[in-house]
Order: sequence, then C-alpha cells, then structure tokens
Amino acid sequence: MIPNYLKNKRILLVDDEPELRDMVTSILSEEGFLNLRAAGSVRDAVCAAREFHPELAVLDVMLPDGDGFSLMEQLKNISDYPILFLTARGEDEDKFMGFGLGADDYLVKPFLPKELVFRIAAILRRTYKDENPLVQLKHCEIDFERAEVLRRNQSGAGQCERFPLTAKEYAILLALCRNAGRIVTIDALCEAAWGDNPYGYENSLMAHIRRIREKIEAYPSKPESLITVKGLGYKLIVQTI
Repeated sequence: MIPNYLKNKRILLVDDEPELRDMVTSILSEEGFLNLRAAGSVRDAVCAAREFHPELAVLDVMLPDGDGFSLMEQLKNISDYPILFLTARGEDEDKFMGFGLGADDYLVKPFLPKELVFRIAAILRRTYKDENPLVQLKHCEIDFERAEVLRRNQSGAGQCERFPLTAKEYAILLALCRNAGRIVTIDALCEAAWGDNPYGYENSLMAHIRRIREKIEAYPSKPESLITVKGLGYKLIVQTI
C-alpha cells in the first residue's frame, strides 16, 4: 500500500503521444496520484517544471523538439528531483545514457500498468523516506497520511479528538511543515493551495489559517504553533518531525 503522503507528490509526465499521456494519467489517478501535470514537448515540460514544481518526472526519450536526456539536464538545473524514463527505446546504450546522467529508473514500452506504479512508488519511497507523515505540534499531531489532526484532550484523560483536514488546509499545512521553523510567505502559501495563479487569495488564506488554528491550537486566539509574522507570512513551530 502506498502512503497518502507519497501519493500527494507532484508528478510531471512528458510524452509526445496524447494517448500515452492519457493512459499514464489514468493509471496513476486510479492509484490515488492526483497531483499530475502532462506535457508533450521539451519546451512545454520546462515551462511546466517552472510552474508546477514537480517532485518526480516521467520522461519519454524521443520528443518532437529534442530528447529526454537533454530535457533531464534542463530539469535538474531547475530543481533536483527523481527521473524515470518511460520510452520505447530499450537499447542498452540508451539505458546506460539515462542512468549515466542520473536517472533513477528506466522502463521500456510496452509496460504493465502495475509495474509502472510499483516503480514510481519505489522511487518515491527511496527519495522521500525521511518524510514522516506524523508531525508533532505543541497541542496536537498532524497525520498527513490520514489527512487529520489529532488533538489531545485538555482534561488530560488521554483521549484524542480527531479533526479532518480539507484539501486546502492540507496543502497549507504541508507547505508550512516542509519549512518548519521558517517564515513561509503569503504568496508561497497561496501558491501551495491554489496553484499557478495564486494572486487574490490572501483573504481566503486568512480564513483557512483561522480554521486550521481552530484544529491545531488549544487557544486559537493565542496561537502557539501557527505564528503570524506580520507583513511577511506565517511560521509553524514543530516539536519533533
């Protein structure tokens, strides 16, 4: 079973065949991978990488305006994340080229859907193995795998209240946790929750922050974990990760 915190990773799919892109998107969506972006050329892939900030890329080798090997080098220059080649070119020289450039895996078409899912899951587990889906705050724990907050009963009776997280609350908290102890700007949080065009969501962000505090703080009007940094953004104080 693939943990939910891995299924939430952003995956970029690059192939010039629309049918193949649709098929891979469908395969991964059925397995619970929902943060997917597809591109059909080197140019579109580079643009998508700058906007989408993928955490894994699945690349074809043969593309209409270049090749997957040079594309991988361009993507690595933007940000370093794992690469899986998914291509019809199965010659040893191509595999050696891909692995030599730093690819994490190489799968030849045609492929079994389950094998693709297993290989992607294996890469994500290796790359993000140190990420703990359970994050400890002063008055609660955030369980990213189950998308809920577990808050201890203030009476000390050992009971825990469970508060489910909405998709936006999850995205905001995940961005804060990944930068625990550091200021995360309002723009960055809006982008995490609303995507490529985050402008104009500042008031909505404030409303979501208020609802998050109602779930994670003992006294939401006097927050101790989710701190406002006036004029800049917010900071999450994590006890242990």
